[in-house]
Amino acid sequence: MSIFNLVMNASFVVQLVMLILVIASVVSWVVIVQRTRLLSANRQRNLEFEERFWSGVDFNELYRECQQSAVPSPMETVFMVGLKEFGKMHKQNNSDPKAVMAGVQRAMRVAITRESENLDNNLSFLATVGSTSPYVGLFGTVWGIMHSFQGLASVKQATIATVAPGISEALVATAMGLLAAIPAVIFYNRFVSQVDKMVSNLHTFGDEFSSLLFHRLHKIQQSIRAGAAEKS
Repeated sequence: MSIFNLVMNASFVVQLVMLILVIASVVSWVVIVQRTRLLSANRQRNLEFEERFWSGVDFNELYRECQQSAVPSPMETVFMVGLKEFGKMHKQNNSDPKAVMAGVQRAMRVAITRESENLDNNLSFLATVGSTSPYVGLFGTVWGIMHSFQGLASVKQATIATVAPGISEALVATAMGLLAAIPAVIFYNRFVSQVDKMVSNLHTFGDEFSSLLFHRLHKIQQSIRAGAAEKS
């Protein structure tokens, strides 16, 4: 009555269900490990970049530092996109600050959306495993019990000892479905919370960076006007 014997003695359909659940569980843990490392690394790099950003370093120098990064963090990507768009829009719309800032904010929103999609990658798989695995396991259990009762037709006297092995084999499928689903649900909820918090931080950073760029643009406009006034 060991677990191994129960699996090996189960019907083909139940074994197929168990195989599917094992594969889903293994892939889920691969996704869990990969997402844990990625989110942890991005969170640490975002904190380091934010500390550097508010240290008073020149934006152009910080931009060059971010370009040298092998894998820029989401916040570094938003910063580079915003500053690059600021320089391009400033050259094209030198006398229209609203057009410049509108272009910068639009570019950063697009960058944040792309980073959010990258952070959400593979999370839908965990949600699918968490929601469907118990039902897949239940299907295997129902099939196994049905197969077990069908076998009683050839037995003259049905006893608990006769039915117990077949039912035990079938219940293993339900147990495997729960083992696949529970970690997937726990880590899916955890990852979604972390991604939402990270994306919220990106939006906050984008707003703060836009405000700094607006003040910078305002100073540039004042310098240009002062220079024109001196020439006149």
